[in-house]
Amino acid sequence: MNIQKSQIEEALKSVMVKGEEKSLIENGLVTNIVVFGDEVNVDITINNPTLHAKKQVEVDILKAIHAKVYAKAKITVKVTVEVKQIDKPTVIKGEKIKGVKNIIAVASGKGGVGKSTVTANLAVALQKQGFKVGIVDADIYGPSQHIMFDVEKSRPEARNVNGKPVMIPVESCGVKLVSIGFFAPGSQAVVWRGPMATKALNQLIKDSYWGELDYLLIDLPPGTGDVHLSLVQAVPVTGAVIVSTPQIIAIADAKKGVGMFQLDTIQVPVIGLVENMSYFTPDELPDNKYYIFGKDGTKNLADDLNLPLLAEIPLVQAIREASDIGRPVVLQEDTPSAKAFMSLACNVVEQVELRNKNLEATAVVEITNMDGCSSK
Repeated sequence: MNIQKSQIEEALKSVMVKGEEKSLIENGLVTNIVVFGDEVNVDITINNPTLHAKKQVEVDILKAIHAKVYAKAKITVKVTVEVKQIDKPTVIKGEKIKGVKNIIAVASGKGGVGKSTVTANLAVALQKQGFKVGIVDADIYGPSQHIMFDVEKSRPEARNVNGKPVMIPVESCGVKLVSIGFFAPGSQAVVWRGPMATKALNQLIKDSYWGELDYLLIDLPPGTGDVHLSLVQAVPVTGAVIVSTPQIIAIADAKKGVGMFQLDTIQVPVIGLVENMSYFTPDELPDNKYYIFGKDGTKNLADDLNLPLLAEIPLVQAIREASDIGRPVVLQEDTPSAKAFMSLACNVVEQVELRNKNLEATAVVEITNMDGCSSK
């Protein structure tokens, strides 16, 4: 029997690839049909890389031709897989945030070291010293800044500024704040792949109207991953502060965090380390220090890396209580905790001033007047 090419084409109009809404012919997936008598060679290209999809379309082609054209046709099917390129998340590169003087990333290699607590108190301490401060809660999977500032029920206001729709950050304790926590219910887990987290971070940073800020603190998630790379691709980060506890396992991860920012492809200056939960002092023994998680771990790391140790923050119940009620402990003036965070702010300002004086402005990654501490 002499089979016609047009018969094969008509038969293939009934064959679909799993996940497609149109047939092989309608989608232009048939790249070649050759007929010799009762022998048929069919070449197709599909986008589904799974072995199951490839085998299924082969079987469907055989069935269609045997049923609609010739039951004894000798058929050879060649399937080529071309996986569609996944669009990379949109990252706005090379642009400073208008009105923002310094962008400080607050990071940690390990979770649970109090990075968000340090960020919140550092922000308020800077504000108390007269600086204009904002926070981006970039811990997409575990936001907490909206809780620490007691604004869980607030929402950023949408407004047009200079003809552009923007978010107006929520303000608390004199600090401007945006967080994914404003948009995700407290009981709802944020289960996003990297591109979605990247897009969310860019929207939080770029779609917010910050006005004039001296410092924008970015509270990063623990570890070294998509969100960190997205940040250094999106904006020129002035410097990074690494938070750790004194214990060996936390120090090991903090070292990785420093290493990430110092990679040749990133080159964000690390302005210093913070040791949180440094020691415990009970109220009844104010002169005693108990080094529950070890002693001098972060100090030794700072010395090894030739970086400043910006502060040693004590392990005090008041810090936890203040965070839980949304009133950063640095507001409790003349307490040891408040003094520790005020000292941290002074040291951050000093190191940022030195960094800006001695180093060129940080480049955006493409992969990614001093009087004490009161100057601006």
